[in-house]
Amino acid sequence: MFLTLAVVVVLSVLLAGASQAGPEMDPYKILGATRTASQAEIKKVYKRLAKEWHPDKNKNPGAEDMFIKITKSYEILSNEEKRSNYDRYGQTDDTQPYSSSRYGHRHDSFYFDESFFNFPFNSKNHRDFADSRYILHFNQYVSDVVPDSYKRPYLIKITSDWCFSCIHIEPVWKEVVQEMETLGVGIGVVDVGYERRLANHLGAHRTPSILGVINGKVTFFHYAVAKEHLRQFVEDLLPQRLVDRVNIYANALLYIWHELNKPHVLLFDQVPVVPLLFKLTAFAYKDYLQFGYVDQGLSETADLQKQFNINTYAPTMLVFKENTDKPADIIQAKGMKKQIIDEFMSNNKFLLAPRLVNQKLFDELCPVKQFHRRRKYCVLLITGDDETFSFGNQAFLSFASTNTKDVLRFAYVYQRLQQPLCDILVQNKDSTQSHPQVVILERRSAAGKALFKPVTAWNGSEEDKQCLLEELERLQKDPSILIHDAMLPELNNEFASMFVIRWIYASYDYLSEVIDDILHNNWREMMPLLSLIFSALFILFGTVVIQAFSDSSDDKQTKPKAKEGTKAENGSPGASSTSSRPPKKNFVEVTELTDITYISNLVKLRPGHMNIVLVLTDASKNILLSKFAKEVYSFTGSFTLHFSFLNIDKHCEWMHILLEYAQDATQIDADEDDGSHHKMDFTGFVLALNGHKKYFCLFKPVYTGEDFDNKSSEDEGGSSGGRSRSSSRDDHPPRKSNKSRSLSTLQIHHKLDRLGLWMERLMEGTLPRYYIPSWPGLDKITPGK
Repeated sequence: MFLTLAVVVVLSVLLAGASQAGPEMDPYKILGATRTASQAEIKKVYKRLAKEWHPDKNKNPGAEDMFIKITKSYEILSNEEKRSNYDRYGQTDDTQPYSSSRYGHRHDSFYFDESFFNFPFNSKNHRDFADSRYILHFNQYVSDVVPDSYKRPYLIKITSDWCFSCIHIEPVWKEVVQEMETLGVGIGVVDVGYERRLANHLGAHRTPSILGVINGKVTFFHYAVAKEHLRQFVEDLLPQRLVDRVNIYANALLYIWHELNKPHVLLFDQVPVVPLLFKLTAFAYKDYLQFGYVDQGLSETADLQKQFNINTYAPTMLVFKENTDKPADIIQAKGMKKQIIDEFMSNNKFLLAPRLVNQKLFDELCPVKQFHRRRKYCVLLITGDDETFSFGNQAFLSFASTNTKDVLRFAYVYQRLQQPLCDILVQNKDSTQSHPQVVILERRSAAGKALFKPVTAWNGSEEDKQCLLEELERLQKDPSILIHDAMLPELNNEFASMFVIRWIYASYDYLSEVIDDILHNNWREMMPLLSLIFSALFILFGTVVIQAFSDSSDDKQTKPKAKEGTKAENGSPGASSTSSRPPKKNFVEVTELTDITYISNLVKLRPGHMNIVLVLTDASKNILLSKFAKEVYSFTGSFTLHFSFLNIDKHCEWMHILLEYAQDATQIDADEDDGSHHKMDFTGFVLALNGHKKYFCLFKPVYTGEDFDNKSSEDEGGSSGGRSRSSSRDDHPPRKSNKSRSLSTLQIHHKLDRLGLWMERLMEGTLPRYYIPSWPGLDKITPGK
């Protein structure tokens, strides 16, 4: 009875779990819509709920989960196929991601429950909310991303549901997306499991992959996924000459506005490199503006800052138009945001009176009339590019600079370069080069229909200005004064490059794309072909060419070998012995440790580096440096060792302070008397200073040579060189001056006899270390006694 009751309980629990394992989400219930609701009603409800539960506006802890459910529900009900599938079978993509059956599917008579294999990583029902905002489809990429890539670069991640490696790059990807999106970079995510067509179109054959799209061209990222690498990758996508570095030639740069037919933007900032935000802005507005950057930290730019009265407190952006002496607009902000910069650029895209050089500029300056309130009138000066027309052109520019009405746009055109347009608008059609003339026109259709009226011949006189002003006032009251109509031809592109140049650029882009595709993307597919090619080359040249040249090479090699043998017998450098630690330099570079080199050679020494300092005096400098170079020569191959010397005559006080700071200073001076502390001779001492970890190792000079009484000094742990020298003086009577001088020289020369063994122990790390709280200053010089 008890066993039966237990079985019933277990079955009831399993059935309850099975009932709860079914579809948990009812899209109709989440959206609060009926099953008969139309698409318009569902869309209206979704907008209201999405606005209410958006995580940026709703601070409820469950707002993000609710927002995801609302988005998923709308995704199901807005698609007729998914909605019909749910109405028939109660099936959603979350509950049955791969099956067309409600209860799983069978393969070869085996039953698989998909919920058993539904791992909670990067799958569709658990996809990161941030990535779901950037999911790209094929049609969206072709229609939106590719055209938009001519204004801003795109950073696209290729991922899949079962990509284990995608999990590792996810934190870096989120951080980069958050930074790049605020700068204006487009972000996209392609799921290979649902957009295989788009992945193949992009050439992504593995996951995870990251690629960039700019000007419709795809470039793959081939480095380690790090924030710095991705930021540099985005910066490398941009063209090289977007921003000109301006130092002292700002006037020369601004004066070419007439040739480029663009306003100039100058950014003054303290950073030495051009900010990425400014480069992205320059790329977005490259067709309208010319950009320059001024580094305020350079001394060459001081005159520019004074000329334009630049405040160094915050980055400053200036726009120059026809007047190069005074900026047309200025903006200054400590933290410039993309929205502020975009608004600033949009308001200054054109000159006061630009020249019509192509149809695109004509369409933007003089747009087609759409509504009565949005009509734009274009005041067009038809003139020439000779010097004789300069006065009239300048007068037209000054008249346009006084315009304050948004409905009027001023422009001019060179009759020689736009002859088809000028033949329709000018009154005197008989002469090939008529006098300058002002025409007011209004475009009515994109096909070219326009209304216009020739106003007056233009010489730049006050009468011409007054006549034009009266006509513009009449136009504001009565637009019907535009009595002529015509079909305007398309303007010639005056800045179009030659066919040969365009062909060279196109060929270069194609070859670079092919090379990149061979080196990085499809190398696995090309491995069989490359293997076949190299095998054929090896068979062709390996057996023929090598055999043909083998005999001649053997004959040539016998003579050099014979010569080398003779050189070795004669004791030439060919017979030199090898060393276990060959130095990488043929000299020892020893610098003096002074108050100038103290910071770089000790205080700010890089971690892991040590400075080997020899303590000497003016009298023993030459002897000790020569011996020091011989002892440490075999250690110059290490890049972590630096060699210096300290003049104890100048910095004796620093040596005493260093030994007092050491924790084991009493052990160092244990053999010294209390009264002889300041009289201790430090000549020949060697210090191994670790500037980063603040410790030093001490070498005390040891005399190992034979003196006149055949007495040897003590070992490394014994007395110092000063005591051994004093004891020798006490034991021997005075001798002649030359003999005493030779004795002193001999003792000084032998002070560093065991420095090589001490250096070996230093490299092994077996020497005692004396730690100090901070390095004493070296700015005090001991006065000479």
